[in-house]
Amino acid sequence: MRFVKIILKFIAGLVLVIFALLASMITTPDDTPLEQSTFYRDWKGIVSQATVKAETGNDTLYAGWARVNFTPETPGPLAGYGKRRGRPYEQVHDSVYVRAVVLQKGSTLAAIVSADLLIIPPTVTERLKEMLTPDDIAFEHIYLGATHTHNSVGGWGTGISGLFFSGPYNPEVEVRIAEAIVESIRKASGYLAPASLTYREALGNGLIKNRLVGDKGRIDPEIRAFELTRQDQQKLTFTSFGAHSTVLSSRTMQLSRDWPGVLVDSLDRESGSFGMYMAGAVGSMGPIEEGETDIIAMANEGNRVYQALKKGVYDSTLTSPILTPLTLPLPLGDPRPRLTDDWALRSWVFNRAFGEFPNNVKALRLGNILLVGVPCDFSGELMEEIDRYAKTRGLNLIVTSFNGGYMGYVTDDRWYDLNEYETVTMNWFGPYKGTYFKEVIRDLVELLD
Repeated sequence: MRFVKIILKFIAGLVLVIFALLASMITTPDDTPLEQSTFYRDWKGIVSQATVKAETGNDTLYAGWARVNFTPETPGPLAGYGKRRGRPYEQVHDSVYVRAVVLQKGSTLAAIVSADLLIIPPTVTERLKEMLTPDDIAFEHIYLGATHTHNSVGGWGTGISGLFFSGPYNPEVEVRIAEAIVESIRKASGYLAPASLTYREALGNGLIKNRLVGDKGRIDPEIRAFELTRQDQQKLTFTSFGAHSTVLSSRTMQLSRDWPGVLVDSLDRESGSFGMYMAGAVGSMGPIEEGETDIIAMANEGNRVYQALKKGVYDSTLTSPILTPLTLPLPLGDPRPRLTDDWALRSWVFNRAFGEFPNNVKALRLGNILLVGVPCDFSGELMEEIDRYAKTRGLNLIVTSFNGGYMGYVTDDRWYDLNEYETVTMNWFGPYKGTYFKEVIRDLVELLD
């Protein structure tokens, strides 16, 4: 009997330890109403105190662009699909690049940088900040984005996210990507010349679908673009669209830019033209794939987006070009990803597993175009309302995802309770984020119009 009592005491003690450990790791989801949230009030304070320097005079707008190939010399892990578990690619289908355009008006310099990556990894962003010198364009004036291909270079992620989405962490990878970004900006800065600006919109109906809720939800069919034409007749075409770069399947172990690479190559083939692409509001949005294989479907999607873009309508109401870059901290509250409807991980557990990095919102006013870069997969379902509002203020709005930070998916609040990958697994910061991000972007429209 004495032995049994000892065993029972041990089991009871072990159960208490387990419950204490679980209590330290698990909490309830935070459903504090948005306007009562600390992060919401913090943002309102930040944006109300923000000041902007707008170059609005008659000074000429200068532009220069360049690209840098950062294709690895030896195969490494492919980033994009967790089921690959970081396996290395088997061959190169097409090379990957960093593309940059540098802009100058008066004393203001800014850069727009897009990389053929799943995201601009926070590890790379931090490394980039370290590499920039006082002679370079300030980080706050560098607008970052990615093409969001799921078949590009991995090895840049730390913690569990690295193991599942980008493969084993390799610091040499983040250094190489950051070096390519710096090199592209410096090269582009060496080719500045007077340029004119034109905005263009096209419809990509039949090229994009709502992959989250199908016909129950909305799509964002707009293909948004602008052109910079220099006096030497060299032209840059910047394009953004909401269809995910996921035509290539997880089984295709080839390094590739996916369908945006086909689009950009088509733009590059035009006489004197330089193409550039940045993923738009890709959350909840998927491509419509047509082809016997994913390689064929990739070519079809890229070519169809290109053909739709060529039919786009130009904005003829441009005023004198304005150049206003802006980076502001973006309060989000503490991460508390849900395990069930009633239970969630505590923030310290999430941060220990995934890493903890600052998040910003980036904006760039260029003429009557406003680019807003957010640190997430931003849902295309949210675009119609804020796009319409921006136009009432005389601005053509382009929202791009993956601005150098990352905080998961931001979807329409209507679907918060939906038990899906985007709304549960990849929703790390709780409810009301769709409404919050729309308000953040609306505030930026008002600040920069």
